[in-house]
Amino acid sequence: MNRIIVMLAMVMAVAFGIEAKRIVGYVTSWSNVMPDPKLLTNINYAFGHVNDTFDGVRIDNPDRLKRIVELKKRNRKLEVQLSIGGWGSGRFSEMAANDSLRRSFAADCRKVVDKYGLDGIDIDWEYPGSSVAGISSSSRDKDNYILLMRDLREAIGPDKLLTMASPATVSFYEFKPIMPYMDFINIMAYDLNRPPYHHSALFRSELSGDMTADEGVRAHIESGVPADKIVLGVPFYGHGKKGEYPDFINYRNIDEYDGLKMVYDEKACVPYMVNEDGEYVITFESPQSLRIKCDYINANGLGGIMFWDYSGDTDKSDLLKVLKKHIK
Repeated sequence: MNRIIVMLAMVMAVAFGIEAKRIVGYVTSWSNVMPDPKLLTNINYAFGHVNDTFDGVRIDNPDRLKRIVELKKRNRKLEVQLSIGGWGSGRFSEMAANDSLRRSFAADCRKVVDKYGLDGIDIDWEYPGSSVAGISSSSRDKDNYILLMRDLREAIGPDKLLTMASPATVSFYEFKPIMPYMDFINIMAYDLNRPPYHHSALFRSELSGDMTADEGVRAHIESGVPADKIVLGVPFYGHGKKGEYPDFINYRNIDEYDGLKMVYDEKACVPYMVNEDGEYVITFESPQSLRIKCDYINANGLGGIMFWDYSGDTDKSDLLKVLKKHIK
């Protein structure tokens, strides 16, 4: 039934006309694979960080960033951003709390954009007000995040992209005052659960756990994010059952595990792997489930799709080619 609803809504959306959508891929500093620039609209280079003095940007493997930017020669429409942050990347709280440090950081972001020929900045502060990732935090982080977005927009100007990564939950941000500064929001609709539950279910089922991608999208819209500024994140990796399989398993390596059978959850619209005893052991995405997420994005007028990360795909780009074909 969920699939039928998505398809009917998609037909209506196409009939009324929709703008071209984004395909945003994260490319990491520690991988060697070079992305095919013709399959993407945007590359987020991971990562930059708030520097040790809280007033500027430190970039991981800047030579690789230069090589990524050179891909724009093969696709003139490709946009490349520096993503600043990531899990365990700190010093945001101290920087954002101080007017002078915050403005110096924003000014340095502009220098980085100009130096490397970037198209903008993506902020991946994980997460304001939380120290779960082992970083410092403050009760004022949510308010200071708004000031950070304001200062970044002023520094980089109206012609450069300013985006952010947000978890499926909306509790870390006040979106309404942020949105005037933002081009779009990347929702990280993955890592939502671990086996025996799905980590990127689209809809609710008995195995979807406590959050789904659809619920995350609706929560963001209700919090003030326009649908066309939502870019839905999907994983190019899976999670294995603790103690028996790796926590992170790239899609390209899923077939390496013997004795497993793929099962498809028709309600949640995602696959999973079970062992010979029928036990749920790996949660992941497949070309089939990604095609349905593309249909969902088109049907609901979202701004596009994002994925983490490029190196998880096969050498033939089996997952990315699905996004390229079906995102309209």
